[in-house]
Amino acid sequence: MRLWIDLNEKVPVAMTIAGSDSGGGAGIEADLKTFAALGVHGTVALTAITAQNTYSVTGVQDVGLEIIEKQIDAVWEDMGIDAAKTGMLHTSEIIRTVARKVRQYKFPLVVDPVMVAKSGAPLLKPEARDTLVGELIPLATVVTPNAPEAEAISGVKIRGWDDMVRAAEKISKLGPEAVVIKGGHVPGIRGSTDLLYYEGEIHVLEAPRIETRATHGTGCSFSAAIAANLAKGMDVVEAVREAKRLITLAIRFGLPVGRGHGPVNPMAILYREAMRIEVLRELERALELILSEPGVERLVPEVGMNMAMAIPYAVEVEDVAAVPGRIVRLGGRVGVAGSPRFGASFHLARYILKAMEYDGRVRAAINIRFSERLVRVLEGMGLAVSYYDRSREPPDVKAVEGATVPWGVEQAVRRIGRVPDVIYHRGDVGKEPMIVLLGTSIYELAKRVVGLARVMQGEKDA
Repeated sequence: MRLWIDLNEKVPVAMTIAGSDSGGGAGIEADLKTFAALGVHGTVALTAITAQNTYSVTGVQDVGLEIIEKQIDAVWEDMGIDAAKTGMLHTSEIIRTVARKVRQYKFPLVVDPVMVAKSGAPLLKPEARDTLVGELIPLATVVTPNAPEAEAISGVKIRGWDDMVRAAEKISKLGPEAVVIKGGHVPGIRGSTDLLYYEGEIHVLEAPRIETRATHGTGCSFSAAIAANLAKGMDVVEAVREAKRLITLAIRFGLPVGRGHGPVNPMAILYREAMRIEVLRELERALELILSEPGVERLVPEVGMNMAMAIPYAVEVEDVAAVPGRIVRLGGRVGVAGSPRFGASFHLARYILKAMEYDGRVRAAINIRFSERLVRVLEGMGLAVSYYDRSREPPDVKAVEGATVPWGVEQAVRRIGRVPDVIYHRGDVGKEPMIVLLGTSIYELAKRVVGLARVMQGEKDA
């Protein structure tokens, strides 16, 4: 999915027709961040001003109908609207005004039927619900209710997956092209599973459930991402699937601000991509330092040395760059077979990804050979050193490919109550003992390895 704007092409324009959140977590603020993250120019038709934060809404001021209409007209007449989304539409009069503009301009529309704020405050007047159902939802390309909203629209009590299907089918009969019902905390639904009903077919959108309080703006960012993807020319299924990917990352890396439900972070997807080049550059710089230092070869394990660094918000091995083929001894020096690339080290990536679950700043790792002397030197440098015992690895962990390292990191963290600077193990049958250095910067770790090499120079028995 391309996240940048090609200035040689027509720039996609998306509009959010919604309220403002003074806390910056939902409403047009969340929508515009989402548009920007997906490489779409965002425009606004403001419908209401709210005074709110992460735990309450203390005031709502509706925008006049004429100015709402003129905002939509102004953008359409100048830039066009490739797709739009609605959020908070407080009154029947506002809903009718927006519906009239949608019928006039016929742009693709994503309707997020916002009824209640995360704090529990009502954002849709009770008498406006029938107007939303009767006049705006029939015009939607996609409508994105959560379970309580789907119940209110369809009249179907949702207590499981079959109820979600029935509710989606009933909502689709109102006229929208597609219905997405967000599973959220529907009983019996595994993880965070949403249902997309489109052209008579059911599509399952699965993601792991993330335990966090940073969920403010989830529905806003999700619907905004669908609108942005439609503006870029994606079909409905692709637009929704990519939006699910964005919102999963946005929730996982939500912002810990405020005393209530913190905001999701729709920019996480952009930060991840933007940092890939920077990570490769730092790895190249660190590798150059390692390759130029005599004595480093004495630290290389039999299986080879590697160095790895993750992008911010890393979630998988492909988010971690390393040296393909590892760093190996070449006579009195070390050498490599290729330049750093992403996905080149399954082993060190597992160390980093698990460490990041405890401390997101820890994004770099280097492995060196194990010796008791090296462990003592590292402790003498004032580093936090911990270990795990592979002989105590549970059989169910050992039976799963790739599970040993995450288990080992967890044991090492528990042992000292934080992510160590150094984790080691003494090996097991067929497994070489190893030391792994962890840190925030791969270049700083490379300097640490160079320092170790200098300390060990001249010692006969390391």
